Amino acid sequence: MRMHRKSNLDERLLQCADILTVSDLSDKNMKRAAEVKEYLDLEKIFKNNNPVRLEIGCGKGKFVCETAEQNPNINFVACEKISNVLIDALELAKRKNLKNVYFLNCAAEVLAKYFKGESVEIIYLNFSNPLPKEGYKKQRLTHPKFLEIYRGILMPHGQIIQKTDDKDFYLFSLESFKQAGYKVLETCEDLKNNPVAGDVETEHEKLFKSQGKAIYRIVAEV
Repeated sequence: MRMHRKSNLDERLLQCADILTVSDLSDKNMKRAAEVKEYLDLEKIFKNNNPVRLEIGCGKGKFVCETAEQNPNINFVACEKISNVLIDALELAKRKNLKNVYFLNCAAEVLAKYFKGESVEIIYLNFSNPLPKEGYKKQRLTHPKFLEIYRGILMPHGQIIQKTDDKDFYLFSLESFKQAGYKVLETCEDLKNNPVAGDVETEHEKLFKSQGKAIYRIVAEV
């Protein structure tokens, strides 16, 4: 079902322009677009040189905002390609007056356009679309194609932390990490009954747990 465009979306995005970079992807060739660098000046954005973490697919922003509140000495960039969803995250960060969260409206394919090499310590992949049909597997955010993009921006020994409710996607991701040369440090197939200290529950996670679904978690290292 198609999502209705939120009212006054353009005006609301403009009100959040100080914490947002919107990607100009007039070039539909993602690989070529990523080669035209427009690096985020993270030190200027955050006014410090604290470690940087990235959430890819931040949705309405619950995870990134609560995690940022818990970790004031860490900077967070939240990426979301659907502006109609991103506006909720932006406005939540504004309401909370968070100074360590910034947003990027772009697709994961062009992250290397905005991040210098070895600039991110952790990437979060929370409940990414599992895209279960075989023909879409190259678009899954843990496909080796994407893992190579992440490798380029992660620091040495940087980590990817993934959560999903989809067992097939979990198994696919485990194999992808291994194929791409990542080291799998941790796995969990029942996060509800094996909680991790400091791990914030996302909107989807709360819903899936209430439905009795298992939550899977992977920590992988470059």
